Amino acid sequence: MNLIQKPQLGHWDLSELVNEKKNDLQNYLKILNDDVEKFENNRKLLNDGISSQEFTDMLLQLEKISENLNMVIGFAHLQYSSDTSSNEYSALVTEMELLGTKISNKLIFFDIWFKNILKEKDANRLIQTVDPVYKQYLTHKRTLGKYTLSEKEEKIINIFEVTGPNALVKIYDRMTNSFEYVTEIKKYNKIIRKKFVNKEKLMSLVRSNKSEERKAAYKSLLSVYKNNSGVLGEIYLNLIVQWHDENIKIRGFESAISVRNVYNDISDSVVSALLETCRKNSIIFQKYFSLKAKMLKVKKLERYHLYAPLVRKGIKPKRYTYDQAVRIVLNVFESFDPKFREYAEIVFNKNHIDSQIRKGKMGGAFCSTITPTITPYVLLNYDGIYRDISTMAHEFGHAIHSICSSNLPITVSHPPLPLAETASVFAEMLLNQKLAEEMTEQEKSILLAEQIDDMYATIMRQSYFTLFEIDAHTQVIENNANIDNVSSLYKNNLHDQFGNSLIISDDFMWEWLYIPHFYHTPFYCYAYAFGNLLVLSLFNMYRKEGKKSFIPKYLNLLSAGGSKNPESLLTEIGFDISNKEFWQQGFDLLSEKIIDLERII
Repeated sequence: MNLIQKPQLGHWDLSELVNEKKNDLQNYLKILNDDVEKFENNRKLLNDGISSQEFTDMLLQLEKISENLNMVIGFAHLQYSSDTSSNEYSALVTEMELLGTKISNKLIFFDIWFKNILKEKDANRLIQTVDPVYKQYLTHKRTLGKYTLSEKEEKIINIFEVTGPNALVKIYDRMTNSFEYVTEIKKYNKIIRKKFVNKEKLMSLVRSNKSEERKAAYKSLLSVYKNNSGVLGEIYLNLIVQWHDENIKIRGFESAISVRNVYNDISDSVVSALLETCRKNSIIFQKYFSLKAKMLKVKKLERYHLYAPLVRKGIKPKRYTYDQAVRIVLNVFESFDPKFREYAEIVFNKNHIDSQIRKGKMGGAFCSTITPTITPYVLLNYDGIYRDISTMAHEFGHAIHSICSSNLPITVSHPPLPLAETASVFAEMLLNQKLAEEMTEQEKSILLAEQIDDMYATIMRQSYFTLFEIDAHTQVIENNANIDNVSSLYKNNLHDQFGNSLIISDDFMWEWLYIPHFYHTPFYCYAYAFGNLLVLSLFNMYRKEGKKSFIPKYLNLLSAGGSKNPESLLTEIGFDISNKEFWQQGFDLLSEKIIDLERII
């Protein structure tokens, strides 16, 4: 397959989900209503002696409902992501979430029956006799039974989530995506002011080769969030209380982070091993930032200049058209395995990409897999710098991961969170390796420094985000910490992370307010550290074994989706993620990169 036309910046085409001209939304809603009513008749079949065939038929019915429900909810969320300022899209999201809650409450009897009511021996009989692809999924469901409430209680929680935590998160999104920023830079005797209506455009300046632009961008960002800290902080405090009340007080999870770990089907001990190893190795990045200060010819680096690019005489930062970026990424995929390029081209040819920067559009980037049968959608905010190419490779890695597992049923097609970043980070590493092959030594030093910056951002920064969340949840619940207390907690977290390697100004104590994962998905961030350290080990295996041996293992890993839990899946390729030594080898590889950088410069 080849690109049908020249890629151009623009909006995505959502008609494969819902074709509004054909009144698809209303058709889906009718189908959903009919299928849900049909499924409710299964309640009378639920007993200890249920046959494997009857049980399988119910799973298939649920999957059909899930596919159609995901289509309408996914459509609403993608529309809203493309313009969070739209009242129409915001209302549609609320309407579809309420529909999802209504349907979930009508079907929840089956879930509770299997988790809590069905006898253990009969549950095991079904797990062993249905299609093996469901084995881990169903086994995990029984594990979750310990934290599952009665049908009536679960229904109440579902109803209040829409107007409770979900509504708070939507308020956070609408507020923060409508913020405007003004940078101020003193030039001669004048103050030059520049207005930004999109956070991504502003944040591209933190990697500018001009120190005054980097500092101005951070000052503008942090001042806006500080000025809105009353509301944004209050939202966060209430989300923490809600998380604790539901999950620890009512459901009985051991700790705030255990909630995420259990749903991720991964043990607390594995996550503790990961975080402890990250904290222990913070010294590696502290040494790097001291080295970077020397490279930038300053005594000590200020936090404003953490991502300052190396400047080499005669080498200017390159800018890339969108078309150039697309072709670079596709060529990188093809050089690894033509199948990977083929999968990525499907996304482009179906125009499932929203790449243009515009006011009101959600910041950042993501890949959204609505159902296994629909090609994933990718949101980018493309601005022409190298980082944007890396982001593109990252998000298309996600898309490739989804397409690899698209033959699986919807219930098991999505990888567990700790493995969700595997293909995305691996794609970035392939990109960096390919670009380095065509560079001079000076250009390589710039790229290598950018790689180490990125590894800091995706390993150490993300693990310390998680450590901050653990502390924040504890302090809010146990000591009634307020917004100022949480901000001080975050500043202490920064000092622990950086030691004496950086100068950290007080305005960075408000940085936590602009990290959306804290609001959207508590304790998500360790998945980035997990994924990046895992990929360092995978990439090392790839270099040692070569394509012929490695690619089949890698494809099996991606194709497994969520049909196996992370520990057993990685054990199959020889990785023991419960061992701190496994995580340490990733940091050992990082140390090698820093030594390489010292050698080059």
